[in-house]
Amino acid sequence: MAPNDPKNGGGGGGFFASLASSISNLGSAMTKSVNGLVGYEGLEVINPEGSTEDAAEEANRGRWKQEDRDGYWKMMQKYIGSDVTSMVTLPVIIFEPMTMLQKMAELMEYSHLLDMADQTEDPYMRMVYASSWAISVYYAFQRTWKPFNPILGETYEMANYNGVNFISEQVSHHPPMSAGHAENEHFTYDCTSKLKTKFLGNSIDVYPVGRTRVTLKRDGVVLDLVPPLTKVHNLIFGRTWVDSPGEMIMTNLTTGDKVVLYFQPCGWFGSGRYEVDGYVYNASEEPKILMTGKWNESMSYQQCDGEGEPLPGTELKEVWKLADVPKDDKYQYTHFAHKINSFDTAPKKLLPSDSRLRPDRYALEMGDMSKSGYEKSSMEDRQRAEKRTREEKGQSFTPKWFDITEEVTPTPWGDLEVYQFNGKYSEHREAADSSEDNTDPKSIQFNPWQFQDLST
Repeated sequence: MAPNDPKNGGGGGGFFASLASSISNLGSAMTKSVNGLVGYEGLEVINPEGSTEDAAEEANRGRWKQEDRDGYWKMMQKYIGSDVTSMVTLPVIIFEPMTMLQKMAELMEYSHLLDMADQTEDPYMRMVYASSWAISVYYAFQRTWKPFNPILGETYEMANYNGVNFISEQVSHHPPMSAGHAENEHFTYDCTSKLKTKFLGNSIDVYPVGRTRVTLKRDGVVLDLVPPLTKVHNLIFGRTWVDSPGEMIMTNLTTGDKVVLYFQPCGWFGSGRYEVDGYVYNASEEPKILMTGKWNESMSYQQCDGEGEPLPGTELKEVWKLADVPKDDKYQYTHFAHKINSFDTAPKKLLPSDSRLRPDRYALEMGDMSKSGYEKSSMEDRQRAEKRTREEKGQSFTPKWFDITEEVTPTPWGDLEVYQFNGKYSEHREAADSSEDNTDPKSIQFNPWQFQDLST
């Protein structure tokens, strides 16, 4: 690692050294913000645009009514320190009309960057394009609404978006695990995701236990991505906001080149928020290209010397910029997020297990929160009934489009059982696309269930 790597704040000289040091100090101060506010033990409220002095005022902001806020705080206190990924039933007031399977597909919005990574002859620019693609989704990840947990066997498919076909499936319920696959003429994308959380009272840490691999088809290059954790602040008291402090590492498993990007933590008065800095390194860990930007705006790059300093005669060039987004959107959706929910991106003969068809998701999208809550509760009851039936029959659940492998891969947050795309979906999609069936997908009833005649 170069001595001036951005995460080594005191390193000698480099382009980001003094900046990283000052931001790091602000971030450390930020963690000392209000504790024990308004008499609630363990409560921490952070205003990302202010300091510790206005936390009491911040605590009274947010989406919750006071009586609801106090009730949920008392209910949730017993879970402090626990992984609450699937153990707590939450009200739809905090949900967005999208599932985790759909949220996986948001990575495909700027998939043209992977096309460029496949096409370039420069091995270091390949890493610039690919890592910028990985950063591009963080604007969507800052949304403060919770996506619906998928039902076991639920799927999401997106057809021919900029030449990309995407399929994801909920492959396990306990622990919650999803698998995804996308492909076009330039790349394949494969992901196994098993989110792990730690509830901290008024905040939650989300650990991205998973494996993300991208294969660039021209040269067969395989890229591995390890993202930083995500912190959701002010869950109950104050305005909810999201930060992702720490390292993102993308490694070229074929050549040994890698990118190390440091997501700055948010400091007092928003200092450092959204900022990303780092380098592309060769296999000998020598810096070749510096990268800098904000994950909610744009990323730029510039060739550098062995000390991480910009090369004379070069200039900073933009590689990715956020597309225009809708103004005053209730859920902070991008135009692409709306397309993900739309049936316009649905393929012919949409699978009945598709997330678009969920009655609770659709009701929330239509603004009927009462119906959404009822449908969500009904499906959760049905899912529990299916689990009991499987246990009584001595059966296990088998995903349709992904197979579990014998591989268990280590991650910074625990081991992961890896699922792989089995190719059956490609066969299904080819047959469906050649079919003369033109059923309106909106008329299809949501059906991810294993036991069709089950009575709950």
